[in-house]
Formats: sequence, C-alpha cells, structure tokens
Amino acid sequence: MNLAFTSDRLSYRPLAMDDLGLALALFTDEAVTRYVGERQTPEAIERSMPDCVRRGGDGCIGIWCVLRRDTGEKIGTTVVLPLPIESDDTDYSLVVPGEWPQGDLEIGYLLRPGAWGRGYATEIGHRILRFVFEDTRLEEVVAVTDPENHASQHVLRKIGMREEGMRRAYATECSAFRLERSTWQARGTSFDR
Repeated sequence: MNLAFTSDRLSYRPLAMDDLGLALALFTDEAVTRYVGERQTPEAIERSMPDCVRRGGDGCIGIWCVLRRDTGEKIGTTVVLPLPIESDDTDYSLVVPGEWPQGDLEIGYLLRPGAWGRGYATEIGHRILRFVFEDTRLEEVVAVTDPENHASQHVLRKIGMREEGMRRAYATECSAFRLERSTWQARGTSFDR
C-alpha cells in the first residue's frame, strides 16, 4: 500500500523524525494550539517525536506530513489515530505495527497559520477520507472539535461528516462528527473537491 499520496495542491507522506521543525512550529504556536490543548515545550515535542512517527494498521494509522506541491513547504499534518476518551492525548501504545486499534479512530488536521484561509483544511479533509475509505478496511471514522472551534466544524460539515452532538473525548466534552463508508460511497464524487 502506498502511504504517500497527493491532492490538487498538496502532497502527503508519513511523518518522519526529520519533521521535528514542523512539529515545533505547530505545537509551540498559541494560535495553532488554541483549540487542541496547551502549547508544548520544544523539549516535550522532541521527546514525543518517536511516538508521533509510529504507524499501526499496516501503516494506515498514524500522522502524515502535509506539503504544498508547488513549493514543498511543510504546512501541517493530518491524522488517522485512536480517539482518546479520558486522556488529553493520543494513546500511542495503541498504534502498533500490523495491528488495528479497537474503538473509534479519528481524522484530524493541524495547519500553520500561514496556510489558514486558503481551503487547505477542506482539501486535506476530503483527501484523508478518500484514503480511509479507498485504501483501508475502516468502516467509519470520527472527528471531534472544541465546541468553540466553529471553523473546524464548518470544514467537517463541508467534507460530509455528520454531526452527532457532544461526546466525551480528550478528557472533556467535544463536538462530535462521524462518517461511515456506506455514506461516503453513496455520495459519489460530489464531495471530491
């Protein structure tokens, strides 16, 4: 299976240890972390990189680096990861090579502020869903946001995810979304862009 893929303006590849600079840019930026937890120290980010590059489910579970195709600039990440319920971070012990974790798997993304407002989040959302439902055995995925993160909720609606109200995730109450393979297949190509 090819874990590197593209969309109109972006390319995606599994996150690697040499993406530490991107992780530092994302997780030390207060604007980026506003809705996803506290800013982290560079030392904590560096310590967490071995977990962040782990892959499970035949490589299909993990984090991808997102790059602009025209410049090669690293603009963010997208994920398919186990959804934490009573923890404020992913349980990377569930990301095991060759194994598919039990429980809900979430999709998500983080973008550097310079990439905001350009439609990249929607493009990433469509492409990671396409990967999930064309290239993996997953039957559904979820996404959660801070209840105040209306921009991300708009993106999730736009890519066809169904709102489910509030649910427990990341040790707090979150706005929840879900999409099943059958729904994704039934909508055809009308949501491809």
